[in-house]
Amino acid sequence: MTDVSLVHLGRAFGDKWAVKDLNLEIASGEMVALLGPSGCGKTTTLRMITGLARPTTGDVLFDGSSVVEVPTERRGAVLIFQQHLLFPTMTVAQNVGFGLKMAGMGKDEINRRVEEMLERVELSGFGTRKAHQLSGGQQQRVALARGLVTHPKVLLLDEPLANLDANLRITMRHLIRSIQRDLGITAIFVTHDQEEAVMLADRIALMFDGTLQQVGRPDEFYRHPRTAGIASFFRSQNFLPGTRHGDVVSTGAGDLAVGHNVADTGDGPVVVTARPETLTLSNRAGGENGLPATVTSAIYMGTHTQVFVQLAETTWTVHAPPSVTLNPGDQVFVELPKEHIWILEDDSAAQDGR
Repeated sequence: MTDVSLVHLGRAFGDKWAVKDLNLEIASGEMVALLGPSGCGKTTTLRMITGLARPTTGDVLFDGSSVVEVPTERRGAVLIFQQHLLFPTMTVAQNVGFGLKMAGMGKDEINRRVEEMLERVELSGFGTRKAHQLSGGQQQRVALARGLVTHPKVLLLDEPLANLDANLRITMRHLIRSIQRDLGITAIFVTHDQEEAVMLADRIALMFDGTLQQVGRPDEFYRHPRTAGIASFFRSQNFLPGTRHGDVVSTGAGDLAVGHNVADTGDGPVVVTARPETLTLSNRAGGENGLPATVTSAIYMGTHTQVFVQLAETTWTVHAPPSVTLNPGDQVFVELPKEHIWILEDDSAAQDGR
């Protein structure tokens, strides 16, 4: 198992920085997601780790030793792409064993490893098939087996599930996670899909505009986003601007008492956010942090009723019980328990479409 260190890593194209001063420690056996919108620098970062792109600044270390000068084929890192890139004239077994053959391994050992890896990816009995005889999900499993059969130090995945349908993506997520844990291999994968990052990663490294915004466990991005932009990227639809004065935030809808869920904002302009499932609705005042609001619409979703309310000058979403019936124009109070609200620094990212 190998730990990976990215130290002041940067990559420029002319005068434009695709990645800027990125610092990240990835522990041996850990799976980390590089998450962010298109063009944020996550794939460029992955390419610098594998050696397909040279850093303009900084260093990449495997187990404390720099690999920047080490050729790609000698780094011990395997990169799996969106496209499966299987050899069409080879069988599945030949595709999986190709890297071992190029390394000069004996035929018997190649066959043993290939058979073992095909069993791991649930393709036992598929060794004699050609790529065109496989489904998209099966082709991706072959690509995964081909990468892992060489026993790499680090597994790198560049949106490997992007071309699969929704059901196949779920199946492949579980398979990749299971194999990664069984082998104990260090893995880094790139994705723009928040759900995929949350399901697969031990930790998420979120990037915007070439810079690292926040690193943490998946639940920390939902419970404790550092900025409004980060909360917005994780699909929080609820933002209420206000002004903080110690343990109270004054908003256009009323004052809120805040607990310990306060980013290091200090007094002044802030943004209040809370996830829809943590809020409750009441038809009377007096509840904890109850703010008056007007229902604009309510949609039955099966497991809950999704209620949209006008709260001061903003629209908030509340997940109410499925039995709740509300109509546009109904007056309600949105209750924000202080243990579930988060006070963020007021940045512009929440309004830029992230």
